Amino acid sequence: MPELLSQIQHLAAQYAADTVAQRRHLHAHPELSFQETNTAAFVTQELTRLGLHPQSIATTGVVALIEGQPGGPTIALRADMDALPIQEANDVPYKSTNPGVMHACGHDVHTASLLGAARILNELKSEFQGTIKLMFQPGEERLPGGASLMIKEGILENPAVTSVLGQHVFPHLPAGKIGLRSGRYMASTDELYLTVRGKGGHGAMPEMNLDPVLVAAHLIVAAQQIVSRRANPKIPSVLSFGKVIANGATNVIPNEVYIEGTFRTLNEEWRDEAHQHLRRLCEGLADSMGAVCDLEIRRGYPYLENEPTLTARVRTAAEEYLGPENVVELDQWMAAEDFAYFSQAAPACFYRLGTRHEDGRFASSVHTPTFDIDEKALATGPGLMAWLAIKELKE
Repeated sequence: MPELLSQIQHLAAQYAADTVAQRRHLHAHPELSFQETNTAAFVTQELTRLGLHPQSIATTGVVALIEGQPGGPTIALRADMDALPIQEANDVPYKSTNPGVMHACGHDVHTASLLGAARILNELKSEFQGTIKLMFQPGEERLPGGASLMIKEGILENPAVTSVLGQHVFPHLPAGKIGLRSGRYMASTDELYLTVRGKGGHGAMPEMNLDPVLVAAHLIVAAQQIVSRRANPKIPSVLSFGKVIANGATNVIPNEVYIEGTFRTLNEEWRDEAHQHLRRLCEGLADSMGAVCDLEIRRGYPYLENEPTLTARVRTAAEEYLGPENVVELDQWMAAEDFAYFSQAAPACFYRLGTRHEDGRFASSVHTPTFDIDEKALATGPGLMAWLAIKELKE
């Protein structure tokens, strides 16, 4: 397939300027999770221009098929489309025009890359046997996650998908490189909401009160033993509390304390067990101190599993396209991604697309107001995704 690889690389370079323009349009017009109405319309317009027949799914999602020669399997390619509630700090021509909303996680890059891949694959559909399913997903940044809704609406069926590929920007790698990890890669994520109730009063008369601040402090410290003493040390686990509100004053003990946190792990059985430990701890410790603790656990995304056999094939194909020196091994990461739902439902591989400039520019992390990319990554992303899809169909 050297000739086909060369064709894809040529087309990716030929269309790179158009892909950059699409990304800049998306970046300038970001929309929050499950509000991607204009983004979906733009994607639909671009796919229709290619002669495809996009359909709406999960309200603001879009799905389309590229059908090659009959008789082959179906490979799904996924891009998420939503932005974040962040005010952009970059001074660039394509800066967000929507105040307080920004593509700070690179979903504009993902969407533009998949549009570019679609253009290449549609042009080469006589060269492969099977079907490419294009999945433009809403709501990755907000529970319950657009992936879960698309799956419930049957996106992995009719035709049934044999594997799913997804990519995500990665400012820790320079443009032109990608990162991969086989097996368990990203964590599950659960949101924790605790309310500790006591009896407030004057800070100078603690004996007449039941101090929920003291109880909350004990809870925050004691909960860490769930990770340090209950978890198998071989299973990565994180328990963090990032928000504590005790709305009293220097001499006022409040009636209640409000706490928010997150629990993450890479094992679903331990995840359920940890929830039970946390409930018993919160209720029991608060009760032992005379208070009451209400705990709400909002179950988020599962852990993300890169299917080993598929990931090995993706690695080989990526090395063919980019060169072995440009395919990097990644460590486990305790962040979460709702692509994990796809990985729980079908063989899947989620890889990282380098977006930093080789001189160190564009190194700001995702989810920050200064995140941006070296747009050379848009010469890599579409062609690589097209090549991976065709290689997987042939496998």
